[in-house]
Amino acid sequence: MDRTEKREFVASLGLVFAETSMVVVTQNRGLTVAEVSDLRRKMRASGSTFKVAKNRLAVLALDGTRFDGIKPMLKGPTALAWSQDPVAVAKTAVDYAKTNEKFVVIGGALGTQMLNADGIRALADLPSLDALRARLVGMIQTPATRIAGVLAAPAGQLARVFGAYAKKDEAEAA
Repeated sequence: MDRTEKREFVASLGLVFAETSMVVVTQNRGLTVAEVSDLRRKMRASGSTFKVAKNRLAVLALDGTRFDGIKPMLKGPTALAWSQDPVAVAKTAVDYAKTNEKFVVIGGALGTQMLNADGIRALADLPSLDALRARLVGMIQTPATRIAGVLAAPAGQLARVFGAYAKKDEAEAA
């Protein structure tokens, strides 16, 4: 990379850090190209991004951002993963680390809160944002369904009573 490419890379990474809510720092010693491609595919599927960056350039991009505290984690062959959904990126990184011993989660940051590897694992155990939304919608719909059932029950009972009287009148007329 020449200087202009480095400046552009630092600027683009700085924009990413300004827009994202979660950054995970990983170590990838000895991953093959196929394994990295597989990891990137899984990250993309979860709405996350995975990028190998030179530590020096990543430190420059981190200056002045809320993720400034992850600078000490950037030692050795590291890579960064980020996403707007903090659980998705953590879950994808932790799941991949379980299946590949060459890939290690070092830590990360959720906004200004620094997390070690255990913090990332704990975050990965949480349900995703979509799952939480589904639960919330289910919780909202359940009381409405019950209220509709309670309100409909007396009307149903009245309809059955009227039906019984109608059958009784038909039987008497016949």
